[in-house]
Amino acid sequence: MIPTDLLRNVRTTSRRTVLVSGAGVAGSALAFWLNRYGFAVTVVEKAGALRAGGYPVDVRGTALEVVRRMRILPQLLDAHIDLSRLTFLDADGGEVASVDPHTLTGGVAGQDLEVRRGDLSDALYTAVRDDVEFVFHDSIDALDQSGHGVDVTFRGGGRRTFDMVIGADGLHSRTRTLAFGPEEQFHRYLGYCFAGFTLRNTFGLSHETVLWNTPGRAAALYAVGDHDDVHALLNFAHPEPPLDAFRNPEAQRDLVAAVFADARWEVPGMLAALRDADDLFFDAVSQIRMPRWSSGRVALVGDAAYAPSFLTGQGTSLALVGAYMLAGSLANRNHTAGFAAYEHHTREFVTANQDQVGEGDATLFPTTARALEQRNDMLRNLSAMPSTEGRPAHSALALPEFACGPMR
Repeated sequence: MIPTDLLRNVRTTSRRTVLVSGAGVAGSALAFWLNRYGFAVTVVEKAGALRAGGYPVDVRGTALEVVRRMRILPQLLDAHIDLSRLTFLDADGGEVASVDPHTLTGGVAGQDLEVRRGDLSDALYTAVRDDVEFVFHDSIDALDQSGHGVDVTFRGGGRRTFDMVIGADGLHSRTRTLAFGPEEQFHRYLGYCFAGFTLRNTFGLSHETVLWNTPGRAAALYAVGDHDDVHALLNFAHPEPPLDAFRNPEAQRDLVAAVFADARWEVPGMLAALRDADDLFFDAVSQIRMPRWSSGRVALVGDAAYAPSFLTGQGTSLALVGAYMLAGSLANRNHTAGFAAYEHHTREFVTANQDQVGEGDATLFPTTARALEQRNDMLRNLSAMPSTEGRPAHSALALPEFACGPMR
């Protein structure tokens, strides 16, 4: 790990240099594959360290082959959560139905992975940290493509020039704004907001999720194992993104408390825990849809380019597959041809998975009483048997084998 104050303007003559913004799933996976193909990689991350814990994420379909080729699959299998039950409750807390989670997510029991985001991030980072320069507690402040590379100014004051810059910095990507313009032109709001946080597991839950619903509102408790804490999620329909709340945690707490003020079941206790939560994550449920994922020597990967929203359950898988495809597409091509190949061979897969909105998890949050009753009828009729075939979109891309030799 290289501290920020050692950032310096150094270019290597034999290896193409790439700056990756973001050390999350997409950024670390991309760094791994770029290093494998001979690039000199620097990853800059605004946080002071990797984020531990976090809400569980899914690795399905084509993405499973990516982690297998990275040789981190055994480590992830050890961290697999194996959620066993998803129970739906009515407004009073009575049980509506209990189903196998795979029947709704389109996952395949015994094949797909569900792990804490922190466990996946740690596995990716450990696989590449000795070969890649990581700069924590810093971020990109400005980009200039007027020369023969990308001149980068960092928030910490450093300046460097890279052959390429890749934004892997999430739904609200700073890199995307600098290279492509304001987020609003690519942001597709899906009509919901959510607040996620952890609280003490006083509910006796283990390897299961309990989901309470009324029209336009949902409260979930998610126990990933026999741990002292559970993940809480409060999701609600909202006609427009609450822009005033996005940068104000107290406004977020106030908004959520007002929406759920008359809710029953365990929701009053969840709202009390929300007030004191130090890990609150609040955002809109959204997608990023872009006509192009590159501009000059700058490209995007993962949520920065094509966030599918948590309603699809495919954000992590798209990040892993996109990182593999982007790095491989650049292996023996210049940036122009490499970025074009990346888009050409990956976009159909991305679009198919983004279009899963409206299926699976998206049906869990009806906004009208009639739609809620229809959903409950569907749940009661579902078989509790695990799914044996995933959704076609999850495995719609067969990973190519890329040549390992770097382009000079």
